[in-house]
Parts: sequence; structure tokens; C-alpha cells
Amino acid sequence: MKSLFISIFFLLLSHFTCFSQQNFILSGTIKDKKGEPLPGAGVYVSGYKIATATDNNGRYSLSLKPGNYDILVQLIGFKALNKNILIVDKSVEQHIVLEESAIQLSDVTIKPDPDRQYYINVFKNMFIGQTVNAAACKIINPEILRINFDKAERLLSVSTDQFLIIENKALGYRIKYLINAFEYDYKSRIVYYEGFPTYEDLQGSNSRKQKWAKKRLIAYRGSPQHFFKSMFDGTINAEGFEIYKLIRTDNKNRPSDSVINANIKRLTAGTPNFIQDVKAGDSLNKWVRLRKEPKKMAVLNQSKLLTDTLVKPYNSAIKSINFSDVLYVVYKNETEAPEFTNLLGMSVSRPMNLENTQVSLINLQVAPVYFFRNGGIYNPKSMLYEGYWAWEKIADSVPMDYQTTEKQP
Repeated sequence: MKSLFISIFFLLLSHFTCFSQQNFILSGTIKDKKGEPLPGAGVYVSGYKIATATDNNGRYSLSLKPGNYDILVQLIGFKALNKNILIVDKSVEQHIVLEESAIQLSDVTIKPDPDRQYYINVFKNMFIGQTVNAAACKIINPEILRINFDKAERLLSVSTDQFLIIENKALGYRIKYLINAFEYDYKSRIVYYEGFPTYEDLQGSNSRKQKWAKKRLIAYRGSPQHFFKSMFDGTINAEGFEIYKLIRTDNKNRPSDSVINANIKRLTAGTPNFIQDVKAGDSLNKWVRLRKEPKKMAVLNQSKLLTDTLVKPYNSAIKSINFSDVLYVVYKNETEAPEFTNLLGMSVSRPMNLENTQVSLINLQVAPVYFFRNGGIYNPKSMLYEGYWAWEKIADSVPMDYQTTEKQP
């Protein structure tokens, strides 16, 4: 099945040609299962500010450049739906059928969960973020969230079949997000989420719009979107980025956990705690110290990595990167926020010459990483971020069609 998926993916990639600047029309009808047209259905392009609504005959029309898009459809009383659409060198007609989401209340058993609000707060911190911009975000409809916590695995998962609506009053966006998957692993402290966001501008005065424009630019600069767009354009250095290699190796001075724990257990068997405390400098102290040693040692190669050797063009619309070890990405044009610097275990160590510039790490999970001209990533699971990019989340995101030259009021 995996090889079939990869074959299909490469088939799609091979169709992208030099039509990248021409727009084509995606159109069709939205109907229910009885074949009745559904007027007023919202049709959105995931990750963008592009949207429309069906007319009285259930028809919709969108103007799009060639590319691979997730089209989202929403109408009250029906399950939200996403449809992947490929536009190559001609207009596309796509008809969509929505499924009703009516639930018989008599068939539902409501089970109060005293921990629900706690897990919603954890979700908000890990999904929306904990930045200054995140503090200005509000989830409008938290009741649609399905919360599940696996106590044995210590894994929090959240899902929805409707759009989660988030008002970001810091950047001036109303975000509708159809969550495909969200997981927070308490043991590894790794957050993973994927889904389909759409963006709408909030209404505001001219002065408010000017403030939003400035904050949007700050949010975009130094972001993964900015980084990969610069990688595609070959403007990494001009845009303020530097790339290095971080080499992680096993700490040869640290024995395995099993050896350490076995020795600590042997030395503490039948010994009261107050006697243990007196034995400073003995064998027990040695093994306790070794347990605190890091399992991995990291060495930073301070020779800048050239994008010519890192980026490989697939065709006119898509490029890729493939690498060993870890990419150490520095954004020189902005410093890290104090709220981030003060968090234990989040900030990445750096040489003195980098001072307090923003540093992020890219761990390769699935090779290679394919990315588009606008900075979008084909497969978000292909990478795992650490550092600044792991801290900034939905609250600091902008649409994929964001332009740094947004018109000022």
C-alpha cells in the first residue's frame, strides 16, 4: 500500500508543468445524497484566504493557479468534507455530495467528564500556542471537540467532524480548522497535528488593520513558511537565514539505563534514605550522576550549509531536500521572545556569536521533504521541529497566499 501511495504521488508530481502563472477554474455543484442542490454551502481552500459559497442551484466556482489543493465544504446540518483536487493545465469540474450530520438526542448518553476543561486547556496550549499572539486567540466552539486521553499510553488525542473556529485578534484572522489528527504524547512531549485551516480577515478600523498588517509580517518572518519559500527562491541568505548541521551521537560516557538502574537498585537495597544522603562521593553518587548525563551528545558544524547542495528541483512547481543528521536553522533578523527564552527545555543551545537569534532544528522523519513555491510542505509528517518553530503554532500562522506587501489602509 505504501509503494502504491508513493507511485501515485510521483504520478501527480510529474504532471506539474510551466503553467504555474495561469489561473484555471474549479467549479461544480454541492448536493445532498438525494441529489438536491445545497445553496449557501461554504467552499474553502485549505491554508488560504480563498473561499466562496454555492448559489441557489448549489453551484460554486473558484479561480486557482495549478497546484494540489484541499477543498473544504461546510454547511450547517451536514458533516464538513474535504476533497483533494489537482489542477494542472485546464479547468476542473468537481461535484460533491454532503452527508447529513443529524444526531438523535434520544440515542445519545451524555457522560460528564470532570477533566474535559483541563484537556481542552492542554489542547489550546499545544495547538494554538503559548505566545503573546496565542493569548489573544479564542476558541468559539470548543463543544465540538472530541477529547480522548489514553492513560496507559499517556496520549491525548483530539478530533472533530466540524470546523473548529478560532478568532485571532492579534493578527486579525478568523480561522476555521478541520482537525484531521491531533496528538500530544506526555512521555515524549511531542505534539503532532494536521488538518485543513482556512483564513478570513476580521473586520476592524483602518488603524486596527495597520496593526494587524505589522504583526502578520512579524509572524511570517522567520517562520517555516518563510524559510521554505526562501529555499525555493534561492534567497536564504538575503532573507536572513543561515543553515548549519547538528550532529548527534550517543554519549559513550553514559551506560545504558538498564545498567544504571540495576546498579542503583543494588546499592540502595535495604538502605534507609537518611544513610543514602550521608554517602556523598560513593558508588551510589556516581551512578546517580551518570543517570543525569544526556544520552546524546550534540556537535554543531559551524560551516554554513549551502542550499545548492541541499535543495533539489523536482520540476518547475516542486523542490525537495534530503539530509542526514539535523538541520540547525538560524534566523538572524529577529531575536527570540522572552516568553520562549524563559521556558525550560525549549531553547536550543547556540555558540556565543549567535547571541539571542531565533534557532530551530529540523529532524528528518520521512525522506525527502517536498515543498512548494509558497513555502507549503507536501507531507507535514516528513519533519519534526525543535526550538522556536516548535513553540510557534496556529496563533502565529498566516495563510499560504499571504503576501509581505499587504496593502495598507
